[in-house]
Amino acid sequence: MSEKVDVNTQNEQSGNIEDVTFESQKKETKTTNSKGDKKSASKKSGQSKEKKELNGLKEKYADLNDKYLRLYSEFDNYRKRTARERIDLQKSASKELIIELLAILDDFERAIEAFEEHNLSEEAKKGIELIYNKLKTALKQKGLQVMDVKGQEFHTDFHEAISEIPAPSDDLKGKVTDVVQQGYMLNGKVLRYAKVVVGK
Repeated sequence: MSEKVDVNTQNEQSGNIEDVTFESQKKETKTTNSKGDKKSASKKSGQSKEKKELNGLKEKYADLNDKYLRLYSEFDNYRKRTARERIDLQKSASKELIIELLAILDDFERAIEAFEEHNLSEEAKKGIELIYNKLKTALKQKGLQVMDVKGQEFHTDFHEAISEIPAPSDDLKGKVTDVVQQGYMLNGKVLRYAKVVVGK
């Protein structure tokens, strides 16, 4: 009888031991599971932080790239504009001087006409024509151009009408019949309007 009790008590104790070990195993698995959950959660949070940082860096890059492109295009426009202005300045640098020299050209033309009208010395006329042609050539090299206006359609962008006269023929109506003062252009721009007589 006592032996049976011992066996039973041993069985009970072994059962208790199995229960305890089972319980402890449960606890261990729970703790390992909770540790794994924590690790995966920390991994996820780490990944989300990295994604945020990456997105932030991408935005910053796009913003800086946009600023760079704007700045570059502004500088390029500035460079082109200053180059254009420099060329224009070089072309029109002598504009004021040429305007003053136009009066001298007019005087030369009047002097040559006077020589022809009054039958004055041919030698003196040739000398004046030589100086006139030299001056005209020098100004031409600087971009001065004489307007060819006689017989052309009257245009307010190039001509200044002094008076109107009845047109000698129908094809000269609204056209330049006579030139009172020669018009000039400097590098494609009007320097002095041609003073003209228009047929009506």
